[in-house]
Amino acid sequence: MSTDLRLAGAAIGCWLTAVACLFCPARAGWAVGLGALALAAVWPRVARRLPVPALHPTRWVVVAALLGVASGAVATAARVGERDAEPLAGLAAAHRTVQVGLRVSDDPRLGRSTTGRAPTVIVPARLTWLRTPDGARVELGARVLVLASDRGWLGLLPGQRVEATGRLALPDGGDLRAAIVSVPDAPARVAPPPLVQRAAGALRAGLQRACRPLPAEPGGLLPGLVVGDTSRLDQQLADDFRATGLTHLTAVSGANLAIVVGLVLMLARWCRAGPKLAALICVLALVGFVVLVRPSPSVLRAAAMGGLALVALALGRPRAVLPSLATGVLVLVVTDPELAVDAGFALSVLATGGLVLLAPRWAEALRAKGWPQFAAEAVCVPAAAQAACAPVIAAISGGVSLTTVPANLLAAPAVAPATVLGILAAVSSPVLPGVAEFTAWVAAWPARWLVTIAHHGAAVPDGVLPWPGGTFGGLLLGGLLALLLIAFRRPVVRRLALVVAVAAVLGAVPVRLLAGGWPPPGWLVVACDVGQGDALVVAAGGHDAVVVDAGPQADPVDRCLRDLGVRRVPLLIISHFHVDHIGGLDGVLRRRRVDRLLAPPFAEPAGGRRAVLDRGLATLDAPAGTTLTVGAVGLTVLGPARPVTGTRSDVNNNSLVVAVTVGGVRLLLTGDAETEEQLTLLAAPLHADVLKVAHHGSAYQDPAFLDAVAPRIALVSVGAGNDYGHPSPVVLARLARGGARVVRTDEQGDVAVVRDAAGRLAVVAHGPA
Repeated sequence: MSTDLRLAGAAIGCWLTAVACLFCPARAGWAVGLGALALAAVWPRVARRLPVPALHPTRWVVVAALLGVASGAVATAARVGERDAEPLAGLAAAHRTVQVGLRVSDDPRLGRSTTGRAPTVIVPARLTWLRTPDGARVELGARVLVLASDRGWLGLLPGQRVEATGRLALPDGGDLRAAIVSVPDAPARVAPPPLVQRAAGALRAGLQRACRPLPAEPGGLLPGLVVGDTSRLDQQLADDFRATGLTHLTAVSGANLAIVVGLVLMLARWCRAGPKLAALICVLALVGFVVLVRPSPSVLRAAAMGGLALVALALGRPRAVLPSLATGVLVLVVTDPELAVDAGFALSVLATGGLVLLAPRWAEALRAKGWPQFAAEAVCVPAAAQAACAPVIAAISGGVSLTTVPANLLAAPAVAPATVLGILAAVSSPVLPGVAEFTAWVAAWPARWLVTIAHHGAAVPDGVLPWPGGTFGGLLLGGLLALLLIAFRRPVVRRLALVVAVAAVLGAVPVRLLAGGWPPPGWLVVACDVGQGDALVVAAGGHDAVVVDAGPQADPVDRCLRDLGVRRVPLLIISHFHVDHIGGLDGVLRRRRVDRLLAPPFAEPAGGRRAVLDRGLATLDAPAGTTLTVGAVGLTVLGPARPVTGTRSDVNNNSLVVAVTVGGVRLLLTGDAETEEQLTLLAAPLHADVLKVAHHGSAYQDPAFLDAVAPRIALVSVGAGNDYGHPSPVVLARLARGGARVVRTDEQGDVAVVRDAAGRLAVVAHGPA
């Protein structure tokens, strides 16, 4: 099977050069572009004189690649020059506050909320003008990212022009945004959005209305599946889609566009439209669909390829997929060089390349072995896409999913009906809302199937294998896959790989059954690896657990609780209201029932306390001396014995200190209590088998307090590379001298204290998260 690779070199050269030039000054990009053009001009004559005749026929491939390099360099240099132009660059570097005129580029969205703070509204926009501090108005055309505190920005549509006053800052670099604009107030609406965007916005809003009566998970998934609107998508479901390799279903991609345009083409041919008329109708449908779903990188890539294919249809010429892909990459990267560093664009192109280059060959090999055509294609299509995308996914996530291929295989039959029915619901929503709701209800059934696949796929033990992240991890996996693809052409290699795979399974399964994996059998308490913060989980029996603090972010504590199988929290204890203990509260509440809340009497900081109490949880009044029983857990509140004020940190020194008994083991959980509060507790019964070292192991520990506790195991919940110097080597050394085994979450990840069959305490580490 021959493959047309003539334009592939040009596309790859353009793409890689754009990536490099985004991180370089504009003059470097111009130099690279002009140098590549000069070399392309002389290369044919140079190649003819080379002493290697085999290279002569390839000279035009090299010329095409050099022209791609020149295109990528010149296009990127022009945009980088626009990005770095004055006076905007100087004002952003000085963090000046200016009045700006903006044109919204994409739908505003809410960032992830941090407990204690309102979520930020993120608005991609184009800066059309700004008024400098001296009053001069400067016309511009630079990309910016608006970070707004007021939710009034959420109502904006792409194309709408607004005015605002904000503080400028420089972005991290590596893209074409010239500045970050932090805006505290609502925008001043200057002009309405274009008519086509108002129509698209009405259809998107209508689909959301039609999905509102549906259950939360399919109702939030359907708009994401159909038009890429994930504003109501459950975060837990999004995490499960990511773990199962189904994330592409929540962002509109080439598959959705192919379904829509294919349906339109089929209807056009059914109506006996000629090739040119059918192509024109499909182009109109393609443009309308891109406007409706918003031009994300994967949609742009698919639209460019689809447009080229429709041109070929109109001209009566056969479609060449790989040249279309290469041409689409060239056109899009030259038009918008920032796409070169967009992970969604890379995954979309790689997946399409895998389907073009790998899937047909693999399917042909399986058919030669007697497989039915539909079965061979059903297996090879997701496998080829996964093989092509795996290096980028590993570089981003630091893991390799083992469930992606079977999950996509099971999901494939549900995608087309959900997409088509969802679009019908959106289109009918403005005039026939009842029909739209019924259509959305029907579409929710295939969406429920996708939800089921995601949940079960994410629950597979060790479904995601750890892998080095970053560029090194991606290149390593890409190199290994390339070697395997080449080596698999030899039968002996295939047999060897089969033997190794079978041996790995036969070796791993008994170990898994004997060792029990994670969580370890008999676990009593787990210190979760949540970074620079605290989150502890005490087993209360079955799928219940007492949770003490929630860490700084939602995802890490949610991951820890999911790994432990915790479905219900009969008691949530917040030691104090600092964000590194309450910031992940949404992660604890994510699809779990929390019955009661125990919080400290000290009301500061007020914002953190308000954020916790506003969740509406039933609260307990438990002053020092209160004893509670929660399932298999006994608790006694030891402190604060009295309010402590005038200290280095009154909030820390009024932390709840709780003694816990579970499975005959006594734990002392100290929050961030420092020296002053520890001194007030010396009269209490402090001795414990396990100590959660206060304040991430900081130096503010009273030696008499540590001696009174005399723990056998000391848990230090601390973030790697933190700026506070935690934990203190002096404190760790004192605990070790007292006979304690010191374990740290920054070094060992989630850490469980277990009791074995002989009644001995042990520590099991899960590895850094």
